[in-house]
Amino acid sequence: MKINSKKYTIVLIAILFTFSQYGCNKSLNLKPLDQLSDVAYFKTPTDFKIFANQYYDWLKNFSTLQGVTDNPHSDGRSDVSGGGGSFGAGTNNIPATDPDNGNSGNWTRDFGRIRAANYLLTKAAAYSTPSAITQYVAEAKFFRAYVYFDLLQQFGAAPIVTTLLDPTSPELYGSRATRDAVVDFIISDLQAAIPDLPASLTASSADYGRVTQTSAQAFLGRVALYEGTWQKSRGGDATRYNALLDKSIAASNAVISSNQYALFGTVASNALGGNSTILGDSAQKYLFILENPKSNPASVTKAANHEYVLSVRYDDVVKVAGVNISRSAHNGTGVNRKYANMFLCKDGLPIEKSPLFQGFQTYLSEFQNRDNRMRYTLKVPGGYYWFGLLNARVNWTDDAADRATAEFAKPGGGYGSQKWISERAVADKFESEDYPVIRYAEVLLNYAEAVYERNGSISDADLNKSLNLVRLRVNIDNVMPPLSNGFVGANGLDMRTEIRRERAIELFDEDFRFDDIKRWHSAATDLVSNVGGTAYGNLAQFISPWPLGTKYIGTQAQLGPDAINPIPTNAIDANGCLITDQTARQFSEKNYLYPIPAQQISLNPKLVQNPGW
Repeated sequence: MKINSKKYTIVLIAILFTFSQYGCNKSLNLKPLDQLSDVAYFKTPTDFKIFANQYYDWLKNFSTLQGVTDNPHSDGRSDVSGGGGSFGAGTNNIPATDPDNGNSGNWTRDFGRIRAANYLLTKAAAYSTPSAITQYVAEAKFFRAYVYFDLLQQFGAAPIVTTLLDPTSPELYGSRATRDAVVDFIISDLQAAIPDLPASLTASSADYGRVTQTSAQAFLGRVALYEGTWQKSRGGDATRYNALLDKSIAASNAVISSNQYALFGTVASNALGGNSTILGDSAQKYLFILENPKSNPASVTKAANHEYVLSVRYDDVVKVAGVNISRSAHNGTGVNRKYANMFLCKDGLPIEKSPLFQGFQTYLSEFQNRDNRMRYTLKVPGGYYWFGLLNARVNWTDDAADRATAEFAKPGGGYGSQKWISERAVADKFESEDYPVIRYAEVLLNYAEAVYERNGSISDADLNKSLNLVRLRVNIDNVMPPLSNGFVGANGLDMRTEIRRERAIELFDEDFRFDDIKRWHSAATDLVSNVGGTAYGNLAQFISPWPLGTKYIGTQAQLGPDAINPIPTNAIDANGCLITDQTARQFSEKNYLYPIPAQQISLNPKLVQNPGW
């Protein structure tokens, strides 16, 4: 058989690159062997374990472009960001090639990773004592599912590859499996992996940080919710999407029932070890910058964090982040008016309904009487904030000396995020907070949403065991009322809207929002016709076709004192708000999936480009 040499080269790039990734166990930085010999390798369980270490670098982390900066799932491309760029505007084009840079899709990279998972599984099938390597076989299946879910979210259907291919394998030139088949394959891999993974791992375990049964169940809950709502929002088969939602409910409930996790800053977390309640409501901020060196006023360390179900772990000595986390976050994902308006008032009502809302007349008025998460996620104008080496805390008392080193949040035309921004004197690239691949708050929100979407309703008991734990953990002083059926009915609210609101508020800048509005089939509306509004009241004063900053006309921002200086040159919408991005917005049906790189279609026309591209 004559082999096209150009095609052969590209295919090799796509399927043979497997052995250059970093691993993760207690040492935080093990690598697989650079060169593997079938004769000398895969002879002991340790060989399989070392090979599996590379899989852990596939998890989203700070050391790649898939942390707090732009990537295919980034909040920066969504309706709560500064503008969404070309992807949020729907003006992106088909990429010619598929560079592994985190921005253009990752078809080639993902299939290289699938080959790495299949490699271990192939060697395991011939191993003489299979019972000795069941954990690593399970890890290979978990990570194969993890990668296929990445492909599903980006491209939809994809070829299913379960064996090691060579240049003559017909699968190289085959068509994509159906979307349903890909989803079923992901779920089957996860279900096969769960029983053979450790039930739990303590912090003292040499394997701490590896995938466990509960982390795989949590991920299954995420996958099944994603696809169940994707199908439901598009009028799919009810039997199928309800079965998926049932799987999501069961998987998330298994994590809840395990009693292994608790929200940081709660009494339940203290019961698992450490004292995070000492941080009070500020636990919402310090969770995301928690390090073992002093990183918060109470010197709480990572030992008190029982919220991260699966994380990429860093250490200030053994494995630092290697990137400027604080600087990236400080200058990264923007925040628009739509997100700021999503925060409820402390009476549990949205701003368009609450008599407690103080309006937009001054810089501080819109922050008053609001969900505490607003002031711990966004920078309050006139507040003091510290980040990294140049603007670090001095004595952690917030006194005059401390404030002298801080950045003063001057009034401006937009909203600033403080998530991921360190307060300690840490040199650039040496931060060591862990990255939450899955955290317990998401599991609780997944459970609540899946129950509601499955049944068209949710009981107060189910809300109290899930969503309300998230809603109330940082609103101790505010005494925000829990979400309940009675509260929704009495105030003319919509339960689905409130469940989605909680998700948007809590998971901001953790790369869920863009995928969420895609699975809900609402992105074309959220990104085009209601970018500046709350999306919850449809009142004219809150709606704009553009991403917006603060209200300017007739407010302190324009009239003073401390008016914005220099005078902003932004265009202004009909309600007097600054427009932050006037990119032509045309997000349409085709944009719910990324286009497959043109090179891949050229090499294998049977892949067929996604609709509309």
